[in-house]
Amino acid sequence: MSDLRKEVIEGYAGTDLAVHVMGDTGARPLLLLHGLFSSADVNWIKYGNAKILADAGFEVFMPDLRAHGQSGAPHDPAAYPADVLVDDLKLVIAALGFTDYDLGGFSLGARTSVRGVLAGLAPRKLILGGMGLTGLSGWARRSAHFVDAIDRFGTIERGDKAFVAQAFMKSMKIDRVAARLLLQSVDDTSADAIAQIAMPTLCVCGAEDHDNGSAPELAEALPQGRYIETPGNHMSSVTFKDMGRAMAEFLLD
Repeated sequence: MSDLRKEVIEGYAGTDLAVHVMGDTGARPLLLLHGLFSSADVNWIKYGNAKILADAGFEVFMPDLRAHGQSGAPHDPAAYPADVLVDDLKLVIAALGFTDYDLGGFSLGARTSVRGVLAGLAPRKLILGGMGLTGLSGWARRSAHFVDAIDRFGTIERGDKAFVAQAFMKSMKIDRVAARLLLQSVDDTSADAIAQIAMPTLCVCGAEDHDNGSAPELAEALPQGRYIETPGNHMSSVTFKDMGRAMAEFLLD
């Protein structure tokens, strides 16, 4: 895509973070975070959803999270304190000079967006993709599943509940040492904390996506939550342009 460009921003402990940008320079900024073991390209760019949002009038900023995509993947445990992704998010927002912006994420990106808001970030509107209530409050169980997939990588056979995670890690060429450290930096988010998120929030989720619990329940738990169902499961929902269209409609409303 000719209008796709990249910046490199220094994250926590000097880790380089690749930020992919699409849309007219100076348009309203929208910051989007991808999911675990994925990348900005796979979640937002490859299947056209970033272009939908750029065409709707947004300048879309899409970081590769640390240990993912084209960003750094340090092996030093000190580079992964609690909520390091929130630290990275704050540094990206500061480096880009955002004061009035929208924020969204898919799966781990949604979880990071929630944690960022609870840590003081104040986007105008918030988008939580592929995320349900128990995906936030019961993260420890979800994380253990992925740590197990990392620890048994290369030995997991088809039919095992961790097989899909293993296959995705292989296709994305994930640095498993860095990914394991990152998983241990993310914590649960209580239902009481979620109820403190005051800005308008879209919970957009595939009809067959139940990996992170119930998105309608999450929308109900938010003071200004709205739920929109799109096609697909947790892996495929980002491949449908329905997700980008739903996000654009919400942001322009």
